Amino acid sequence: MPSMRDIKRRKGSIQSTGQITKAMKLVSTVKLQKAKGRAEEAKPYFTRLYETIAAVFAKSDPEVKRRYTVRQEGGRKAFIVISSNRGLAGGYNANVAKMVTGSGVPKEDALVYSVGRKARELLERKGYRIVKDYSEVINSPLYSDASDISRDVMEAFEKGEVNEIYIVFTIFRNSVSQVPTLLRLLPTEDPGVMDDGGALMNFEPEPDEALKEIIPKYVSGEIYGAFIESLASENGARMQAMDNATNNAEDMIADLTIQYNRARQGSITQEITEIISGANALND
Repeated sequence: MPSMRDIKRRKGSIQSTGQITKAMKLVSTVKLQKAKGRAEEAKPYFTRLYETIAAVFAKSDPEVKRRYTVRQEGGRKAFIVISSNRGLAGGYNANVAKMVTGSGVPKEDALVYSVGRKARELLERKGYRIVKDYSEVINSPLYSDASDISRDVMEAFEKGEVNEIYIVFTIFRNSVSQVPTLLRLLPTEDPGVMDDGGALMNFEPEPDEALKEIIPKYVSGEIYGAFIESLASENGARMQAMDNATNNAEDMIADLTIQYNRARQGSITQEITEIISGANALND
């Protein structure tokens, strides 16, 4: 059985840890409130943006439709992976990395554009190629940051270095539920709007010129939307993880208090027994 000194020392260490996790929970709660509001306001726009662009491609002439809505078999895939730069967020970062490793794309065909250090480190250890790292972006994401990433991946797409672009991020549901998601940006999903016999969409100017302006803005918008969702999800996951850690610390402290009291009671009993035994020896 541990000594009273050992129990007291361990209890003090856990109390210090509990104070830290409680403070981190409060910080994450404050950050979450701000990020949550932005995510809820922005979500309808970015959802509608994706649906609109998919419909534009699907109602275009066959060549445009084939290029931007038909999934290409084989070839390299670009993964824009959004995680965090800090840990202590439960399974938040690991779940993002699993979306890539579980995508079915061989690691030699996956080109990773990393936003956030934690998922990057996990994927590097598994042998994935990190093409570019934008880890500092996620600390305070801006639309201009999304545009920079969009420009890099679109350049690879236009050159034929990759034939598909995916974004991996975490959708914010609420403070206790965040959903890791793999979304294909290009080619988009074909919503099947041509089945209604509707007219083809006309472009002015020519399709190539118009799409050269539209597509980068669409990709940038979706990346920025993923930034906002991920930031809210990260703070929600960290708040929940720190709340669980604080509760666990309190449970451990309660158990150690009981152990300490038992050890103290046993020590007092032993001292009393020794005193009585000594007194009896003197009387004899």
